[in-house]
Amino acid sequence: MATTREKSRRNQTPPATDDRAAGRKKLELLYEPIRDELAQFESMLESELRSDYPLVDQLAKHGFRLGGKRLRPALVLLSAKAAGGVNREHLVLATVVEMIHTATLVHDDVLDAASLRRHLETVNARFGVHASVLLGDFLFTHAFYLASTLSSTLACQTIGRATNIVCEGELRQIASQGNMALSEAEYLGIIEAKTAELCACSCQLGAHYAGADAEVVTALARYGRSLGIAFQIVDDLLDLVGDEATTGKTLGSDLEQQKLTLPLIRLLSQFDDARRRQAVEQLQNANGHGRALLEDWFEQSDALAYARQKAVSYAEQARAELKCLAASPAQAVLQKLTEFVVDRRQ
Repeated sequence: MATTREKSRRNQTPPATDDRAAGRKKLELLYEPIRDELAQFESMLESELRSDYPLVDQLAKHGFRLGGKRLRPALVLLSAKAAGGVNREHLVLATVVEMIHTATLVHDDVLDAASLRRHLETVNARFGVHASVLLGDFLFTHAFYLASTLSSTLACQTIGRATNIVCEGELRQIASQGNMALSEAEYLGIIEAKTAELCACSCQLGAHYAGADAEVVTALARYGRSLGIAFQIVDDLLDLVGDEATTGKTLGSDLEQQKLTLPLIRLLSQFDDARRRQAVEQLQNANGHGRALLEDWFEQSDALAYARQKAVSYAEQARAELKCLAASPAQAVLQKLTEFVVDRRQ
């Protein structure tokens, strides 16, 4: 006879599956104006990841099965199409930014000891930490080699600078670990570096290599930056209150590692000194039960609504930057992406 917990788990599975299917379908419809270009990008990505060495080939292919939304290559292609047109250089750039993004995910999963991403085992869970670190390095170096094959050094310079900022953002987050006095401004600075920088870079390069004016290139870079911040705020919300069956990845890692994100920063700011000290002590001794502990606190606070509204605000800022573009199917998708990143559940 099934236990109550087993019955509950079975009852929860179909909705999570439906959510995943709906999310995939929504993205497919959003990406329709660049469907052919995305197919060419996927073909190039697969070709670049082939290796004569079975383990390297297996590792790379597994790593890219974890990629998911293809948001950054889509930003390259959509920005290009909205600003002038897609050419072969954009396909290379899309491949490069996805390689870099995936490398950061592989390394993040090692740092977080995460076992699940995109409903699959992480690279470190399946192949071990050593292979994961080396795979990330392999992807980084291959990405920069590809960027160097373009007609100018601008891509290498821009991507190199962006990757440096991403890594710096991750180091800043590590340095803030355990800092229960982290401010909202400090948090926003960290996520702008570790997440939004590569989104801004993707849009900037997409527009530049389409021959767009400098004003358009700058506006689209700002669009990508604001979109990336909104995306990360929602990601941090899901890490605290999302459903693993829906998101398909290990949740609660930031909390377990005492990395403060916006909902918790807002929550703690509403406590008096004594209550704050008590709450911090409880979280530091939660032993993996921090998310459950927060449920009651969040019900009595506006912290979740506050964080979501911040994400909405950054999404609106991103949308305002698109006024520089003429109306087109690609421009419309860039607008809709500002809604997608806020409303997503995975």
